[in-house]
Amino acid sequence: MSASPPHATHGPGPLVAVWAALVALTGALVAVNHFAPGNPGIVAVVVLTPAKAGLVLWHFMDLRQEGRAIRVMLAAAVATIVVFIALLMVDYSFR
Repeated sequence: MSASPPHATHGPGPLVAVWAALVALTGALVAVNHFAPGNPGIVAVVVLTPAKAGLVLWHFMDLRQEGRAIRVMLAAAVATIVVFIALLMVDYSFR
């Protein structure tokens, strides 16, 4: 018995759609940083980069097939990073 890859049953459609979304989000980041540098660029990076990371985790790393424990650990790690970034932004705003 040969094990088929997890994406073989779904076809290439969803993968191409996720790839296109990643390319579009990257284009949006480049455009925002080109046409509105400074604070709008920083906000775009802080918002769009985690969205891109979430797409990669969910679709390409098959997080949707993992158990509850893995998802809880990932949520705790993401929450910790969000707190650190928020504290960094607060510190940066007072300088």
